[in-house]
Amino acid sequence: MSKNKSDGGVFEYVRIIVYAGLVAIGIRTVAFEPFNIPSGSMIPTLLVGDYLFVSKFSYGYSRFSLPFSLPLFDGRVFESHPERGDVAVFRLPSDDSIDYIKRIIGLPGDTIQVKGGILYLNGEPVHRNRVQDYVVRNNTGYVQRYAQYVETLPGGRTHKIIETSDNGNLDNTDVYHVPPGHYFAMGDNRDNSLDSRVLNHVGFIPAENFIGRAEFIWFSTDGTARIWEFWKWPFATRFARFLQGIE
Repeated sequence: MSKNKSDGGVFEYVRIIVYAGLVAIGIRTVAFEPFNIPSGSMIPTLLVGDYLFVSKFSYGYSRFSLPFSLPLFDGRVFESHPERGDVAVFRLPSDDSIDYIKRIIGLPGDTIQVKGGILYLNGEPVHRNRVQDYVVRNNTGYVQRYAQYVETLPGGRTHKIIETSDNGNLDNTDVYHVPPGHYFAMGDNRDNSLDSRVLNHVGFIPAENFIGRAEFIWFSTDGTARIWEFWKWPFATRFARFLQGIE
């Protein structure tokens, strides 16, 4: 009798774990998926050590929305189109096992060019307004400053970018013609971003490759505390970034 009760309790426990796992997979597939930021290509919008939620339903669903990218269907279902200015997560076109996050700059049919650090969309320069320098201070106290601008895209959406100079490798480009069904993305850290300007690595992003739109930061750490150094956690945690929306 007690053995049957024990077996029943174990079975119930396993069933709860399985149900919880299925619910978690369902939420990650159709609603929100967490991502973390491993590089500085989206500074100042996103910092290394930011953890954010991406809405999976924003652009509809493709095979990249599914666990293990199961090829159950082609294209997108319930598709909505990314908007200019969105910060989006997508699978790298040159290696679709890798997730990238960048800002959508060009839509299908657009022409894109960068001249002297200035972004040109469909032949027109995109306005940028110089604001206070972006300042980085490392653990030794060394301070580095970057020129910071507020860039205003057609349609009025604004975001901040930083520039090391206006004469970097990607500050003067050829004209890019965005093909139908594709998008052009750039990092906000313009001189330290491997993005659509590099055609043989990122290039034009097929609509199918989008995973979702970055919505808000739920946790952030500056990386100075290791997981076991719990006494350092309060000093390493960037509390001011918690629940910060991503513009």
